[in-house]
Amino acid sequence: MTQDIVPLARITQDRRAISVGGPGGRRVLTPRAKAAIIVRYLLTEGASLPLASLPEHMQAALAEQMGQMRLIDRDTLDTVVSEFLSELESVGLAFPGGIEGALNMMDGHISQSAATRLRRLAGASSKVDPWERIVTLPPDRLLPILTDEAVEVGAVMLSKLPVAKAADLLGKLPGDRARRVAYAVSMTGNVDPETVRRIGLALLAELDNQPPKAFDTAPVQRVGAILNVSPALTRDDVLQGLEVEDAAFAAEVRKAIFTFVHIPARVSARDVPKITRLVEQPQLVTACAGAQGKPELEAAAEFILANISQRLAQGLREEMAARGKIKDKDAEEAMNIIVNAIRDLEASGEIVLIQPEEE
Repeated sequence: MTQDIVPLARITQDRRAISVGGPGGRRVLTPRAKAAIIVRYLLTEGASLPLASLPEHMQAALAEQMGQMRLIDRDTLDTVVSEFLSELESVGLAFPGGIEGALNMMDGHISQSAATRLRRLAGASSKVDPWERIVTLPPDRLLPILTDEAVEVGAVMLSKLPVAKAADLLGKLPGDRARRVAYAVSMTGNVDPETVRRIGLALLAELDNQPPKAFDTAPVQRVGAILNVSPALTRDDVLQGLEVEDAAFAAEVRKAIFTFVHIPARVSARDVPKITRLVEQPQLVTACAGAQGKPELEAAAEFILANISQRLAQGLREEMAARGKIKDKDAEEAMNIIVNAIRDLEASGEIVLIQPEEE
């Protein structure tokens, strides 16, 4: 139905008029009259028309035209509908309309700097509603506005956001700031639409002026991902050094790290069979055998063995006993394979890891 707006817009802009006959004699229908007839007919048939996607001046003209019209005879209706269907059949492609829709379609195909420049140009246009973009931004992009901007600006933004998103952002503010912003919302009742739009344009310009980031993930996640697959001695040494340099950063990195020893605390028991199905049995044997004699690692191995079928666990235990001494390097490689399998399952949404604060 969205594509129906394309020929409908063409009809409203078409300068041609049609001459139709009926009981009251022949009459000339303007493009606006034809569009009004089509809209009235489709609404009568119960269709849901995305008229809001039309430019505002077109919506206003359409409403004014519908207010001026009265009765349309059957022959006139048939003629206008036939023209409209002809327009529909001639449509080969439908474009999103507006620079923002075009940029969303081209996302990943043009550079970030070019997209930012085009958005700035679009923001200067009086036909663009900046809040259409702002409400789609992630909370971490919007939170600085509530913390750093004037409370009146934050109140306007909260009022424009979906209720759930606004509540989430308000909950992340310190108590005093949250109360001040919430009180400022009570004073937005008489703010005119143009002021709200200008605030949105200013916020959007500020957001677009932020320099592009070279990395998609935060430093904590990057360091944690590197240490996840580093040898245990290297990982412990680096963490000790980080605690000396920046204890707060080191604490965040420790939360981001997920290794073999974290399996009992972070993995649900019911998810263990999913993990063992992705890991070859020799690797399971090597990891579990190499964990023996090391309390934390042995607890993780026992957690795995306790949450799979008894038959499979017994077979693994027999192979572990037959393997004898396992080199630390081989054990760590096998443990990393298990950890990577867990990460893959988490990334695909098949399992959800327990967060440290939920322990």
